[in-house]
Amino acid sequence: MATKTKSKVNIRPLGDRVLVQRTAAEEKTAGGILLPESAKEKPKEGKIVALGSGKLLDDGSRSEFAVKVGDRVLFTAYGGTDVKFNDTDYLIMHESDILGVIG
Repeated sequence: MATKTKSKVNIRPLGDRVLVQRTAAEEKTAGGILLPESAKEKPKEGKIVALGSGKLLDDGSRSEFAVKVGDRVLFTAYGGTDVKFNDTDYLIMHESDILGVIG
């Protein structure tokens, strides 16, 4: 559970939710044009920082996650809730909002 500054994140998602640190937005276009803050598109990619305990199943057991801490993932554009903690932006989202694992 490390961030760029190697400090521990004290956010523990609940149930089938994951904590994702979004990758940095692109500063330039492919042609080299610098983008102002208002024109930057939020990336739909990030790194898993923490996992919840898993979805509670009908028999009382918990499901296992298909992702693990450290995975780079792609997620839906409107998935998750933005959270700011210790000057770092995170997303808390359901595992079902994750579209795929990169790499």
